[in-house]
Amino acid sequence: MTILRALTLLAFAFTLSACADGARELRKPVEPIGNFKMGHGIVVAPNIVKGPASRDASDEEWIETLDAAIEERFRRYQGDNFYHLGISIEGYVLAQPGIPLVFSPKSVLIVNVTVFEDATGQKLNEEAEQLTALEAPSAETVIGSGVTQSKEEQMRNLSANIALVIENWMRRQQREEGWFGGPDAGRPIVPDAEEAPEAEAAEAPPAASAPGSASVFDPTLQPEITTPGG
Repeated sequence: MTILRALTLLAFAFTLSACADGARELRKPVEPIGNFKMGHGIVVAPNIVKGPASRDASDEEWIETLDAAIEERFRRYQGDNFYHLGISIEGYVLAQPGIPLVFSPKSVLIVNVTVFEDATGQKLNEEAEQLTALEAPSAETVIGSGVTQSKEEQMRNLSANIALVIENWMRRQQREEGWFGGPDAGRPIVPDAEEAPEAEAAEAPPAASAPGSASVFDPTLQPEITTPGG
């Protein structure tokens, strides 16, 4: 399916569920993505396609806006190993005002994503993953974001949403394909409940000496050292 056809179907699909709110989700506590730490996040738009009934936005505007969203989301993760994100903006629809409400299109953003491991220089996914973000549900988007939001607001919201979609895909790959050290990487190690008391006992400091008793470090309690012929 071509990007233009995909944009048309997504923008005018009445039963399509809306995307999660990427900006709002940023307020949640940060959960590590295994050992992931972002090195470079490269955003390009070599062949971007504008969908039907869309406002205009330049390649430079999209690159700047999406790059900011990627930095905001992924710089939070401080794993042990660097990975690089290559993101190509493939197509978009920015809903515009002036279209009959019954045909009011949704805003859409489509990107291709590739993840590189810094240590090996290898791609984690040989073929770029195509991902899509829609408008997050809100009182403003019920009647169409083209009526209630500026172009810049639409772009920021879509960019935040696609950054969240990318993260969710990466977490799925971590669980299913062992990316970023696998499902348990980056999580704190919790000792087994039965072993915990022994571990605590082993790590407990020595009890204080009773008044008048010898210290455990009293040299008189150490073995006597003799020399040959002494």
